[in-house]
Amino acid sequence: MKKFVILVCCLPYAALAQNCYLTFKAGLANYQGELQAHSITFNQAKFLGSIGLRYDLSEHFSARTAFTLSSLQADDKKGTTAMQARNLNFKTSLFDWELASQYNIFSLNDKWWTPYVFAGLSLFHYNPYTKTDAGAKTYLSPLSTEGQGFAPGVKPYGLWQASIPLGVGFDYAINEDLRVGLEFTYHKLFTDYLDDVSGTYVDQTALLHAKGQTAVDLAYRGAGAYPPAGAMRGDSRNKDAWYSFGLTVTCRSFIDQYKRIAGLPAYKRDKRVGCPVNRYNIVF
Repeated sequence: MKKFVILVCCLPYAALAQNCYLTFKAGLANYQGELQAHSITFNQAKFLGSIGLRYDLSEHFSARTAFTLSSLQADDKKGTTAMQARNLNFKTSLFDWELASQYNIFSLNDKWWTPYVFAGLSLFHYNPYTKTDAGAKTYLSPLSTEGQGFAPGVKPYGLWQASIPLGVGFDYAINEDLRVGLEFTYHKLFTDYLDDVSGTYVDQTALLHAKGQTAVDLAYRGAGAYPPAGAMRGDSRNKDAWYSFGLTVTCRSFIDQYKRIAGLPAYKRDKRVGCPVNRYNIVF
């Protein structure tokens, strides 16, 4: 009787362990916006690392979450002639927390591999900065380079923002507990200030009085005179974005020691991966 009670209490946890995976991703991340000449390119890309969890809700649907660390950068000097004349650049570290739903095209109970798609919501933190001509690291948000906070109709931008991650991937099951794959993710943003560039130039005198000479120096770094107020600095109609491409590793925790302690019977699967609770072969 005692063994039966332990079994009933512990079986849900065993089932959870069999459907829950640790996920790891390593790859490259890049930025899309006013300081990048190409929509999708890995020129100026930076390393990305991610760790997360995935839970198989069924043979085709999974819930997933992940924490990602990376950095983004771009430089007008590597862009078009017009971009080079503007001569702006930025860098930022990036932290992202994602919650998403994944759909596997094939069941890994039937095949060794499957393509998949996913979509969700994420919260990310960024803080664009550049270096002055003297080499000093300077964060751009406090400088209000486009008049944020003092020019009419220009609001300060927050450094915590939401995004919509959309992606496609491919998983290959090496065995029942280990998968490897490739994944591409595109983050649709709701801000155009990932690079601190969005709209028009603010009046030079107003910027000087409000934020000082450093703000003026970093708002426009071209060779000519400071542009007149209202001249185009960026394109606020198109929001910024970032994207990544990486190698994924997905592994399921072994629970053999736990089963021995709890007195659970051996676990067997009809197929390779993704097994529901009713596939336990329970013998009393």
